[in-house]
Amino acid sequence: MNCNPGLKYLSGLIKVKFYLKIIDFLLFKTFFYDLMTCISRFLQSLYQRSGYSRKRRILQMALSREAFRLLAIFLLLTSPSLSLASNIYATDSWSITQEPYIIDKKTYYQIPSPNGFIQKGMASWYGPTFHGCKTSNGEPYNMHTLTAAHKTLPMGTVLLVKNLDNGKDTLVRVNDRGPFAGGRIIDLSYKAARALGVIDNGMAKVQIVALAEGEVKNTGEAPTLNYKDLALGEFYVQIGSFAKKNNAMRLQQRFADAGQMTVIHQSFDPGEILYRVHVYVGKTLQSAKIAEKALLESGYKGAFVIAR
Repeated sequence: MNCNPGLKYLSGLIKVKFYLKIIDFLLFKTFFYDLMTCISRFLQSLYQRSGYSRKRRILQMALSREAFRLLAIFLLLTSPSLSLASNIYATDSWSITQEPYIIDKKTYYQIPSPNGFIQKGMASWYGPTFHGCKTSNGEPYNMHTLTAAHKTLPMGTVLLVKNLDNGKDTLVRVNDRGPFAGGRIIDLSYKAARALGVIDNGMAKVQIVALAEGEVKNTGEAPTLNYKDLALGEFYVQIGSFAKKNNAMRLQQRFADAGQMTVIHQSFDPGEILYRVHVYVGKTLQSAKIAEKALLESGYKGAFVIAR
């Protein structure tokens, strides 16, 4: 990881702030639409009360401003800097042929677009070494239950995990944060890993799909689902992991001096204590992914989004 100070570092921070401000503005779509409507009505009223020459000037002004706004929005939304990671996307709309899943007498369905979540990547598992240790949601880790660790999804989210190498699948509940290693999207419990056939190899390529508890009130109708917004939370980007606390504190201070809220998360891995530096990047997964991209481009190799 490149932690050298200088113009490249400051440029990265400026890009993060700039991108976050853009996204925070664009997320208020209703406000933006209402504002444009008011401006349009105001110009229309001026047009109706003006003479011919003044009407022409008002019309030209309205068209030029509107064209500029539309062009600006188009460029912002299509810019590579604003694109999300390609392995996260919305699910298709629900259909009556969709297969439900039953856990402990509760029925779960895939969350439809635009709120769904599908992700492909590598899965790993953790077992006896962590058995009995406290997970991120406070409950002790039980390697003999179907649970998993994910970086960003809300605690309690139920996931359908499919091993893309052998076709096996299982359901898990998110109760922990991780994995903290790059290149992996989920850490499975021992029981989940065994169900998917991951134990021997240690890792496997998987697809995870977010599910929600639901109820079909009338035959043929879509189920009524109960779930949290998967794109909202308190998001950070991990920018470094250190065995020595002093190194973590120096990096934390560097970001604090630049006006960024940064925390140190102490984790107990087998045989060692690690100090992970997390910088706060906002309340939406979209803005967090943009900040992650900016930090990666600024030299913070291995940076990734994590929810707290």
